[in-house]
Amino acid sequence: MAQNTRVIKKYPNRRLYDTEISSYITLEEVRQLVLDGEIFEVRDAKTNDDLTRSVLLQIIAEHEQQGAPMFSVPLLTQIIRFYGDALQGLMGPYLERSMQVFLEQQQQFRKQLHSMVGQTPWAMFNELTSRNMELWQNLQRSLVESVHASGVGNGNGSQQARPSAGRTDATGNHAGGAPPPSGGARGSHTKPTTR
Repeated sequence: MAQNTRVIKKYPNRRLYDTEISSYITLEEVRQLVLDGEIFEVRDAKTNDDLTRSVLLQIIAEHEQQGAPMFSVPLLTQIIRFYGDALQGLMGPYLERSMQVFLEQQQQFRKQLHSMVGQTPWAMFNELTSRNMELWQNLQRSLVESVHASGVGNGNGSQQARPSAGRTDATGNHAGGAPPPSGGARGSHTKPTTR
């Protein structure tokens, strides 16, 4: 049976009213609903606008002020720079996928902890690191493919270096590794050995 979405109404005085329990709740109690896996949405009591994102951001902002923050200043400034950027539409899905990869790794790590019989911690960490790198590479690859598919950026591909004809290295050989043309005396000067 599908779980009904819990509705929380936000009033102009910023108070939050949980319609399921018919009582006002605090922002910390909304956070507890998140931790409990409750499906809910916050609606403006007057206009019925969806305020869920703004309330969740408010919870994040409050917890960033306490204890050890998760978001550094460089990370926040970089996120802000993406607003209005051509890649803004790709950034959201990329972050969501990154979080999914992190959660998958967390689950694997917990499973490994429960089945560590006969396995050293270092071997476990090395295996997880290897899997993590593979997942991140796949994630990066999918982002690049998304960028190309969306046509973002100019069409300048990377140019491969071409060996220049006639150029020689310090030994007199051509840069491409081929020997000099026959009859050419370039680079073939050798001193007679004296005994």
